[in-house]
Amino acid sequence: MPIYAYRCTNCGAEKEHLQKMSDAPLTVCPACGAEAYAKQLTAAGFQLKGSGWYATDFKSGSKATPAKAESTASAGASDAGCGGGCACH
Repeated sequence: MPIYAYRCTNCGAEKEHLQKMSDAPLTVCPACGAEAYAKQLTAAGFQLKGSGWYATDFKSGSKATPAKAESTASAGASDAGCGGGCACH
């Protein structure tokens, strides 16, 4: 179940509530009792754990791959003898 942040426009009280997505939004402020309680727009917070795609595909070894590609390309240019200024590169 998601956690929703609410704020009262009357007294300024703020509180988080654990609700089902299908539940109706709360309207009565628990602090002052006014019908000025509104759901706030907040960013979702989550944390990646374990050995998922991030850890296996992007976290390790991504910096070494571009350097190898560049060194191979420069070696090919020196073998061609054109200095890299032609259409073959």
